Amino acid sequence: MKKTLLVILIFLSFLSVKAQNEANENPYQKNNEIKVNVLGPLMGAFQATYERHLNSKSSLGISYFYVFNNTENEDLNYSISPYYRRYFGKKYAAGFFLEGFTMLTSIDGKKIYTSEDHSTFTENPDVIDLATGVGLGWKWVSKGGFVLEANLGYGFLLFNANKTDHNIVNKIGVSAGYRF
Repeated sequence: MKKTLLVILIFLSFLSVKAQNEANENPYQKNNEIKVNVLGPLMGAFQATYERHLNSKSSLGISYFYVFNNTENEDLNYSISPYYRRYFGKKYAAGFFLEGFTMLTSIDGKKIYTSEDHSTFTENPDVIDLATGVGLGWKWVSKGGFVLEANLGYGFLLFNANKTDHNIVNKIGVSAGYRF
């Protein structure tokens, strides 16, 4: 009888420890996020982002930006941008953040303008270059995992800026997504 009672008490103690762990679990602590930039279609483009949270204050991510209609956005063709973020909010990986990023870009080559018939043509083909920069933003997360984010970033081309009309890159986004 004593052995049976002891086994039941040990079993119940394990259940109570498991219940305490579940009660203390943070509902915001999910480590993966996917987002889509809702401003992208307004620019004739598409941007998708994946982010992996390392802990409550930092994350790594990668963003892909592709321009569908090059007549509206005459310069950037596509970019792939890995980044590191540091969060300063009270919730898990949310609130105000600072970001450092690199960006592999494809940008139109230098344009030459003729005054006779007001036409333009490209001197160089598309230029592939690497850029580095910094950004900042704000992220809001619901308990259910819905994510809203706004961010701005600014950086410089590193190698082929002389082959294009630009030497800077920027990141602008208002994104919606899901944390899982």
